Amino acid sequence: MFTTVLRGLAAASLALLPLTVSAPAHAAETLPLSEAVTRLPVAAESRDGYTRDAFRHWNAGADPSDGCNTRAEVLIAEAVDPPAVGDNCRLTGGRWWSYYDQTWVTSGSGLDIDHVTPLAEAWDSGASAWSAQRREAYANDLGADTSLVAVTARSNRSKSDRDPAQWLPPAAEVHCRYVAEWTATKLRWALSADEAEVAALREAAADCPAQTVTFEPAV
Repeated sequence: MFTTVLRGLAAASLALLPLTVSAPAHAAETLPLSEAVTRLPVAAESRDGYTRDAFRHWNAGADPSDGCNTRAEVLIAEAVDPPAVGDNCRLTGGRWWSYYDQTWVTSGSGLDIDHVTPLAEAWDSGASAWSAQRREAYANDLGADTSLVAVTARSNRSKSDRDPAQWLPPAAEVHCRYVAEWTATKLRWALSADEAEVAALREAAADCPAQTVTFEPAV
């Protein structure tokens, strides 16, 4: 009788405890570049139906209340010498290092925010099947340092929407970093790569034996 009462009290106590539901874990993973490249699914690409407007950007950024859109937040985060942030997130001053072409820039207006894996390339590689909300999340991805980068307008427009089989940064010494960031972005967003792209990534990886790739799957 006494044991039955204790069991009843224990069950009642447990019923009063708050229930917590654990979110699925999306742990970051670090791999050698050569191994990371092998993780990319290989598939033919198609640009059918692509329009840049399918990827809404720039949106209100990580904190919609601060007046800074995604572009401004990247500029603030990547500044070597921080700019002053005024009303409506107006940036003045500051200094940036454009790693693609190893160039100092002293005005935010002289910089583009590059999608390391361009929007058109993302569309070709799987984003055409995404919802509009996921495409917006991709275009404004502040959750990974490798997704968006502030670089000179000249270097960004030279790159356009080309993949590493067609374009690498003008500064040869950053090729390993660039290829790792490209691969990290594709793995983060579960995007595929075509055969020419994979061949170029493998060739680059062979020249970058110490390079690693860190990525966390996008939610």
